[in-house]
Amino acid sequence: MDIEVEELKSMVDHHEHFVLIDVREPYEYEEFNLGGTLIPLGELFSLPDKVAEDKNVEIIVYCRTGNRSAMAQRILQQSGYTKVRNLIGGIVAWQAKGY
Repeated sequence: MDIEVEELKSMVDHHEHFVLIDVREPYEYEEFNLGGTLIPLGELFSLPDKVAEDKNVEIIVYCRTGNRSAMAQRILQQSGYTKVRNLIGGIVAWQAKGY
């Protein structure tokens, strides 16, 4: 399941409980981030179980445009996480909305 930027913005504004993971590289994270935990995609391959203790918690992954985070979503789902959502359009879509 994926998530649109408007829904994520609403979740953030309403302080809903979820895990936010940024799968970009550190230099990208430093330029702009949404406050998520930085776990570059390459590291996620070797550490998928470190994302959250509860594999049923809602996890939202994002990257620049949504491609790397789609891969991260599959990795996490294959590792047993049940509620993983990919931010459609990633940071580019978020910034296009002016958030």
